[in-house]
Amino acid sequence: MIDKSVQKKELHYFKSVSQLCKALGVPQPRHPLIVLVNHAEIAASSQVRYLVHDFYMISYKSNLNGKLKYGQGYYDFDEGGLIFVSPGQALSAADDDECKGHSVFVHPDFFAGHPLAKSIAKYGFFGYHISEALHLSEKERDKVLSVLNDIREELETAIDDTSQQLITSYIEVLLNYSNRYYKRQFITRKAANKPIVERFEQTLSQYYDDGLSLEKGIPSVRYFSEQLHVSSGYLSDLLRNLTGLNTQQHIHAKLIEVAKQRLSQAELTAAQTAYELGFEHPQSFNKLFKNKTGMTPMEFRERLN
Repeated sequence: MIDKSVQKKELHYFKSVSQLCKALGVPQPRHPLIVLVNHAEIAASSQVRYLVHDFYMISYKSNLNGKLKYGQGYYDFDEGGLIFVSPGQALSAADDDECKGHSVFVHPDFFAGHPLAKSIAKYGFFGYHISEALHLSEKERDKVLSVLNDIREELETAIDDTSQQLITSYIEVLLNYSNRYYKRQFITRKAANKPIVERFEQTLSQYYDDGLSLEKGIPSVRYFSEQLHVSSGYLSDLLRNLTGLNTQQHIHAKLIEVAKQRLSQAELTAAQTAYELGFEHPQSFNKLFKNKTGMTPMEFRERLN
């Protein structure tokens, strides 16, 4: 991702696929809303190093290993991998001659009228950090390259309603395979990811032990992603795959656990307990507690007595 120290004058913003192609020095797109760029064709004279664009980007790079840092340099495979970027995200382009691969840039309007226009939001990896890239096995790489080749061949034919439908379907297939491969990556990195899960649980417990809820309110998903130096989406998907609960669900589970302890040990009203836990309004606490336990805070206390 882009470094915060980058000056605005260095940041290139692209609203059209054609504009991006011109800046990269690659052939103009056959369709105004989508292009598949061969990294080897990017002009050496291109001045684009830091950019923001209005497109989804799916980028396959054949040499991710060593280019991106992940934890302590842990990689599943050496066969390259995929990076996903959503519209409006800032990123930095490689500035060497070893960046090999292909990138698909597609404007959201390309999916108009197709279910993918709405369902693409469910693919959380578009919000991952670049360092959380998907590393592919040889078999996975071959499948990805095969789908990318299908997209390339269709883009080289006459553009019509059928081709647009086919390309959208190919992209959806690529996203579904990527979703499967990410789930595999969470499993193969289980040992490497265990410390992240443990640090999350420790940070969550410490948040209430230190009384931060009185000062900061209910902890947010973003708070923990910043503390653990991972993206919010990656943390939630990691926790869901390893524990069955996403970040928000873990926060709520811990909140209810602490609430039960305080309701059973202290003579606090439900409102006082709510404020101690970081709620601005006691009604919100009562609603969450009943939703999770089937009873109100006071009903829980009465049952204990």
